[in-house]
Amino acid sequence: MLKITLKIEGMACGMCEAHVNDAIRRSFTVDKVSSSHKAGKTVIIAKQDIDDDRLIDTVAATGYTLATIEREPYEKQGLFAYLRKRK
Repeated sequence: MLKITLKIEGMACGMCEAHVNDAIRRSFTVDKVSSSHKAGKTVIIAKQDIDDDRLIDTVAATGYTLATIEREPYEKQGLFAYLRKRK
């Protein structure tokens, strides 16, 4: 699993967040996507990496600007993940 954090410029409200989230879900196979206009970030959790150029184009189509992309490994957290580790 991979956590992809996008720094997005131009989001100003909850509708902006929803617009970006919907565009990401329509364009890519992701497990989770969430955005924060206050932080100016969108976080994507996906099984496979997503091409930078496709991310840039998808965000640009929403009217916002993708400033940076950061990637890091992602490990599920929570009770069930904890229990699986203990086996």
